[in-house]
Amino acid sequence: MLLQTIAISALTAYIDYKTGWRAWSINIAIPIMIMIANSTMLVLTIVSHKKYIKYVIFQLIIVIFSMLPVFLISEHLVQNKILSMIASGMCFINFIVCLVLCTKDIKETLIRKFHI
Repeated sequence: MLLQTIAISALTAYIDYKTGWRAWSINIAIPIMIMIANSTMLVLTIVSHKKYIKYVIFQLIIVIFSMLPVFLISEHLVQNKILSMIASGMCFINFIVCLVLCTKDIKETLIRKFHI
């Protein structure tokens, strides 16, 4: 899911650039891709929360990637701020839900891997 999100976002930005840069990729496409990635991760977490550790690193990278709309808003590159803010907010809510559902598994894995 992570690779697809990054690849499709880069592809939409490239297509937008080649067609005259109307900024539809950063205003609409990238926030929608981020929302889809977060929705997918949320469903994966709820359905198989016992196997959450397998894709926790993907969740963390998606959280970092979801900071892109916040950066674009702070640089005044986005005209439609609402969609970007919804995408970033959805990411943080998804991350918190994943932490709440899988705290025990994450703690056990950290103890096992880092001998804490």
